[in-house]
Amino acid sequence: MPDYDAFLLVSFGGPEGPADVMPFLENVTRGRGVPRDRLAEVAGHYDLFGGVSPINQQCRDLLTAIGKDFAAAGLDLPLYWGNRNWHPYLADTVAQMAADGVRHAIAFVTSAYGSYSGCRQYLDDIEAARAQAGPGAPRIDKIRHFFNHPGFTASLTQAARAAIGQLPAGVADDAWLVFTAHSVPEAMAAASGPAGGLYPAQLADAARLVAAELARAEGRERNWRLAYQSRSGAPSSPWLGPDIGDQLTELSASGAAAVVVIPAGFVSDHMEVLFDLDTEAAGLARQLGLPMVRAATPGTAPRFVSMVTELVKERGWAPAGGGRWPGAGAKRGGGESKARGRGKRSAGAGKAERRGQLAQVPALGSLPVGPDFCPNDCCRLPSARRPAGPGADR
Repeated sequence: MPDYDAFLLVSFGGPEGPADVMPFLENVTRGRGVPRDRLAEVAGHYDLFGGVSPINQQCRDLLTAIGKDFAAAGLDLPLYWGNRNWHPYLADTVAQMAADGVRHAIAFVTSAYGSYSGCRQYLDDIEAARAQAGPGAPRIDKIRHFFNHPGFTASLTQAARAAIGQLPAGVADDAWLVFTAHSVPEAMAAASGPAGGLYPAQLADAARLVAAELARAEGRERNWRLAYQSRSGAPSSPWLGPDIGDQLTELSASGAAAVVVIPAGFVSDHMEVLFDLDTEAAGLARQLGLPMVRAATPGTAPRFVSMVTELVKERGWAPAGGGRWPGAGAKRGGGESKARGRGKRSAGAGKAERRGQLAQVPALGSLPVGPDFCPNDCCRLPSARRPAGPGADR
């Protein structure tokens, strides 16, 4: 590898015991004016699972799997892990990296898509952690969006096939696919990406790719829809929809035989999966008499883990000041389709002179390959946009 001397896994974090729940939720909602009774309501979701979110353990498992895959691929990088909202905090991890003499790290964030909460906020978290660590802090480069990487879509497709196999034989052939992702305010979605609307466009593209891969594997096309989940905030504030509950209700009313829910917006199980899908959505499906199964998240699936290795290798070939957003704006995607057609390389793939990277960049679908470096105002809400300062593109 050129000059990377460490790998950093960056994630959201989650409580690991009952005493952690309220302090964790306070971290997540700090500065947002969320009423205490609303926090107590959400804390009740965690209480159903012993006050433990599985996300931290899944990060430990993922880091172990990445270490093994790195070793098999001949990558010799020390591994670090830091969270936004719970131990191990990112700031503490970056301080430890500085103390260990790390100078230039490559970071993998457990979010595949571009938006304020899924990308820009993590970039800000990284810069805040570096500032707190002081002058000796390492430079940290974030890996590009991976929503259209073959390793990500293949992992989702494999999980969807396994989920279909759990349905009763009489309804499996006619089951609909419902892809889900975390809803965000419409204003945040509109501000995502250089041309706006990047988050829903990337989600729709990923859903199309998985549906098409599944169609090739099964030899038939399935109907699919994209829905959103885990909405929070004031009811008067518009968020992306349709909501998963509304989608299940509509499909049941229209006579759908069964539903396979594919949480394409998530890379591992956490409370939004365990409670919002496995508890609330599954309970609604039972009330509706609609057979439903939930596909597994990528977690430590071998193809997902090898994708991380591939992305590190891909980035390792980039010279300083490598790729940025291609000139073409993001195309907007729809939310319903029949699965058809093969995925194709994006407009940015295969152009090393443009991205400063490998001649073949693994990416499928119709959207550009994500950038190596985002401008400082990318994905910020309009009220928070500011001109880029020195080094702000890192």
